[in-house]
Amino acid sequence: MNDLAVETHGLVKVFGTNRAVDGVDLAIARGGVHGFLGPNGAGKTTTIRMLATLSRPDGGTARVLGRDVVAEANEVRRRVGLTGQFASVDEDLTGRENLRLIGRLFGYRGQKATKRADDLLDAFDLGDAADRQVKKYSGGMRRRIDIAASIVVTPELLFLDEPTTGLDPRSRNEVWDIVRAMVSSGTTVFLTTQYLDEADQLADRISVIDRGRVIAEGTSTELKASVGSGSLQVRVMDRHERDAAKQILERELGVEVREGVDPSALEAVVDSSGVVTRALAALDSANLELAQFSLGQPTLDEVFLALTGHPAEVEETDENTKEEAA
Repeated sequence: MNDLAVETHGLVKVFGTNRAVDGVDLAIARGGVHGFLGPNGAGKTTTIRMLATLSRPDGGTARVLGRDVVAEANEVRRRVGLTGQFASVDEDLTGRENLRLIGRLFGYRGQKATKRADDLLDAFDLGDAADRQVKKYSGGMRRRIDIAASIVVTPELLFLDEPTTGLDPRSRNEVWDIVRAMVSSGTTVFLTTQYLDEADQLADRISVIDRGRVIAEGTSTELKASVGSGSLQVRVMDRHERDAAKQILERELGVEVREGVDPSALEAVVDSSGVVTRALAALDSANLELAQFSLGQPTLDEVFLALTGHPAEVEETDENTKEEAA
């Protein structure tokens, strides 16, 4: 048996003049969660659509669970599940009716379809809402029923395309718990997300994609280590002194110092704690008082900024919109 859940070589998808996916190479082992991390328009959804056989590649090759996505598309579809960015269930039906309908389409009959629906509703904490129309569900409940619908027949591989977009923190945590439960039961999860904390929480390994290309891959720890050994966070007591503090820190650290959202905050990725000690001493010598400082591991936000030169969350261009909608 091929021990790879997903294997691609030079995968390409083109929309007009836009190379939405531009030569993606992946080798994803079975088991666990593989994060596919990138901003809106990076090529995440387009890649998933090709891997799930919903879109035909324009170049390269892709195998899912050992099957070619073009030549053996039906075999791929029998073994995978897909939950997209938007609810795919019928909002006019109840939660139970949706799951029973999907169960019958997959070959469950009569009471077996009802039992499978009820088991999933209980597992996803939707039992009390089983007979309520889905259009009356909250955002978190809709995501749960959508994921439940994708595993009526438990897939070997589940594609989750930005499953928590637009959810509040509590609902996001509920979805994260569901993902962990599926993995513990043996399902491999391919997770696309633009939320760096989500990848940090769930993914065993992460591929970073930007402008249609994979630009880095590794565990969260490996990716963080690749951009520096530490992350310095500083808050000056007087926000009007931030510019002066920034100049001193850049001189002493020898790296770019970024201004945080807080008007008193400064951030920098550093290679050693020794330079931090000298930099803090220089601030003290200049009588620049600090309200707070800390040195910790770089965040995935800092990793993404270092790798791409721009933040993880960027506005979509017209071509990005076409790519993600295609």
